Parts: sequence; structure tokens; C-alpha cells
Amino acid sequence: QVQLVESGGGLVQAGGSLRLSCAASISIRGYTMGWYRQAPGKQRELVATITSGGSTNYADSVKGRFTIPTNNAKNTVYLQMNSLKPEDTAVYYCNAVWYFVGKKYDYWGQGTQVTVSS
Repeated sequence: QVQLVESGGGLVQAGGSLRLSCAASISIRGYTMGWYRQAPGKQRELVATITSGGSTNYADSVKGRFTIPTNNAKNTVYLQMNSLKPEDTAVYYCNAVWYFVGKKYDYWGQGTQVTVSS
């Protein structure tokens, strides 16, 4: 059973920074790792992804402010969030996707709350 455990959420003032961590119970090599978020009353949306080859993709709303570094030795993916805005307030979820023999394996963490005060 694959487990993804997020940490690092909390309350921060606008303009501040937070770093989220997602520790995986398996090697993340070969996985596309991602962060998604869901604000109250809204659908879950993509924040950032990174492929096993290191290609990254960011939502337009976070480009230039967030990055998604990984540490393969620690099987951990991070979300470095700078210049936070109140609209970044949401529950942030870690995601791991792996394709093998035509089948998609999709795993989610339990989420961590990020609240940005104005």
C-alpha cells in the first residue's frame, strides 16, 4: 500500500512563505509527483507537477511564486510557496501517478491545510 504523508501546512501572513513536504512510502523514481489544492466550495485544482524526468508544470496562478523540488534519496517531494496570497488558502494534497503496462496507478495523501491571512 502506497502512503503519501504531507506536512508543513499552517497559518501564514500574506507575502510569507511555507514549504510543504510529502514523504512517500515507496521510491518516487518513475512517478509523476504533484500538488493539488482544494479551497472551500471549489473543485480540486492542479498546483504543480514534476515528472520522473524533471519536467515541471505549474498553474498560472502560482507561476513564479511556487516551485516543486524533489529529493529522490528521501522519497520526498516539496512545494516551496513564496509570496503567498489569501487566495492560496486551501487544503493541499500530494499526488503520485505511475503508468505500468497500460494501467494508471494514482495515489493521494490526506491533505494539509494552508491558510494565508491578509
